[in-house]
Amino acid sequence: MSFANVSAYLPWLARQQPEALAVAVARPRGGYDQLSARQLDARSDRAAHALVAAGLRRGSRTVLMVNPSLEFFALTFAMLKIGAIPVMVDPGMGVQNLGTCLREADPVAFVGIAKAHVARLLFGWAIESVEVVVSVGSRLAWGGKRLEALMADAPPTPYPPIDPDPEETAAILFTSGSTGVPKGVVTPHRVFTTQVRLLREVFGIEPGERDLSTFPLFALFGPALGMASIVPDMDASKPAAADPAKLVQALRDFDCTNMFASPAIIDKLGRYCSAQAIDLRSLRRAISAGAPASIPALERLQPHLAEGVEILTPYGATEALPVSSIGSRTILRDTRAQTELGAGVCVGRPVPGIEVAIIPIDDDAISTWDPSRRLGVGEIGEIVVRGPVVTPAYFRRAESTRLAKIQDNGATWHRMGDLGHLDSEGRLWMCGRKGHRVETANGRLFTVPCESIFNQHPAVRRSALVGVRRGTAALPIVCIELESGVHIARTTLESELRKLALAYPHTRTIETFLVHPGFPVDVRHNSKIFREQLAIWAEARHPAPQ
Repeated sequence: MSFANVSAYLPWLARQQPEALAVAVARPRGGYDQLSARQLDARSDRAAHALVAAGLRRGSRTVLMVNPSLEFFALTFAMLKIGAIPVMVDPGMGVQNLGTCLREADPVAFVGIAKAHVARLLFGWAIESVEVVVSVGSRLAWGGKRLEALMADAPPTPYPPIDPDPEETAAILFTSGSTGVPKGVVTPHRVFTTQVRLLREVFGIEPGERDLSTFPLFALFGPALGMASIVPDMDASKPAAADPAKLVQALRDFDCTNMFASPAIIDKLGRYCSAQAIDLRSLRRAISAGAPASIPALERLQPHLAEGVEILTPYGATEALPVSSIGSRTILRDTRAQTELGAGVCVGRPVPGIEVAIIPIDDDAISTWDPSRRLGVGEIGEIVVRGPVVTPAYFRRAESTRLAKIQDNGATWHRMGDLGHLDSEGRLWMCGRKGHRVETANGRLFTVPCESIFNQHPAVRRSALVGVRRGTAALPIVCIELESGVHIARTTLESELRKLALAYPHTRTIETFLVHPGFPVDVRHNSKIFREQLAIWAEARHPAPQ
């Protein structure tokens, strides 16, 4: 049987383990809606027949705006079986960005809950391109057809998944826009199938496991891995607002062996488990992605895991994931000391089949690969990667594609937009975003190596290096967010931070520190800091002398 289409794993699982739990979704008022592998496969077959009856076809770009639910799983697998192309947009990016993304995606179909259809009509999302409208969980059709009615009329027969070419587009996944303009990542089927293989190999995931999945897109990989997806009671677009008690309850209700969570949830769970003296002994691993989890967050949660279990922190992006991986025990035992000295954050060794290189920092496009560009061990430059998880392009964004991709005799290198270096052991260290470097009169500063120095201060929750223009160069300013409940005199804090700065060669020229009431961050990971906004704020409070 061909697994070129990840949806093919679902009927396979339904035959191998028909009564095994496939998905459980928490209800807001308690309890769970659940489906076995056989039931989920049958429901996705009916959904596929229903969507075809509504007008979807192979290649139909289809916006899917449905809350994490049984319908979300059934519809996504149905679209992949048909060969329709789900367009996934992060609802947390804001109305204006949503409109831009949906207009760029030029979808022919829109499948969503009532709230999504109200917004579609109110803001005119993709109004010129959408021809097929399907409402989910609503008594109204919103100008189209109701999924429930379509499924009631659908035949109770299997819908065989298409067998696609590996390069055929499986989905268009929009980046969050937290570090730039949201862009639609063209994701071929071979990327999904490779990701399933790498997740199994790198993390040792076995059939029969249960995953507490706080990120819906990752939850879809569960059935492909033979792993049940447990969706807790939380707003997946705002993990920082999740109730840790509900997360722990879901973990215990299903004896979850795996957890996929953003850094915000790792931090929340660690604080909660420490305060309540709770152990999460069923977990075999926790996977944190989206941004590096902080060392204090890893340190808080680690003691509440079973002996030998650790928090795995893969590195990557929507355009290439996973690239590398490292575990919390290695971080806390080995690389932490170097991070705190300003070496950057170690994100581990490349996963099998992924090649990583460091090239000189360049804001211009690079059309073709030149091996002589590679920098040596310890030299900081831009991180570039190639391999089977690297996506080929952005949807209808030729200039963005030109700036992000380097062609190499039929292969493609992706420019991660991150800066870093490789050490003598082949491990990758990340030093921050390329666009966030600060070019000062005294040289170039990188965010992560500088911020790791000031984050050591006990009153500092996190820091952010920004630059404000001073002629042809920038003045470096470090914005500080204090730990909750901490009160310290401004002059005392500034004096102590200045002493820290003077102790390290790369921070010695930093003299200006500003306390911010609460950093602007992305709602999904709650760790990607909007430094552009902070720079504007810092400029207003530290204007250039007249």
